[in-house]
Amino acid sequence: MESYQHLSIKEWALEDRPREKLLNKGIATLSDAELIAILIGSGSAKESAVDLARKILKDCRNNLNVLGKKSVNDLKAGYHGIGEAKAITIVASLELGRRRKLTAGEDHSKITCSKDVSAIFQPILGDLHHEEFWILMLNRSNKVIAKNKISQGGLAGTVIDVRLILKSAIDHLASSLILCHNHPSGNVQPSDADSKITKKLSEAGRIMDIPVLDHIIVTDSDYFSYADEGMI
Repeated sequence: MESYQHLSIKEWALEDRPREKLLNKGIATLSDAELIAILIGSGSAKESAVDLARKILKDCRNNLNVLGKKSVNDLKAGYHGIGEAKAITIVASLELGRRRKLTAGEDHSKITCSKDVSAIFQPILGDLHHEEFWILMLNRSNKVIAKNKISQGGLAGTVIDVRLILKSAIDHLASSLILCHNHPSGNVQPSDADSKITKKLSEAGRIMDIPVLDHIIVTDSDYFSYADEGMI
């Protein structure tokens, strides 16, 4: 690719242009940088869209989860050639990817351990800048009936309504619940507030005969399970 350093993408060999490469060779053959270059559309006088995409990825340690945490303003301020429209396109595309993960796995998969729960929620919650509190509702065979977002907060936490959670479980005829929320700080250890709400919901669930089986805390790279630690 060295010979293309000062050429625009339109001047590259046909097979090396990201859009043409996608059409001729399939989307799986494109690198992350080439996919982002398609979103960007064009670079600047000094660098191609692919070069610009590589620079963005390098700054994100070549990690799409890190890129997913960038805001429109982060992208606009950090890169020459990325205006508001291009930044919005990148952010919107990554959000679509997150929402695709959100709808994945809704095939009544069976929960057998905490790792199964983290596999559902880590892609959804792991790279968020704010806390969200979700519940996973299970039938008597521990198969997933539904997952619902109960609340959304700032960096410090969310507000949890026990009645809302139990109503959702009753509406879905759930036999049991698993709680889940994220820690944007990256610290996976539960807070006193986390433990208090876990205890409160567990007690309410016992009264309603809808036991809380676990409470999972996720970050972008790790998770904590109350059940695994014998705390529920």
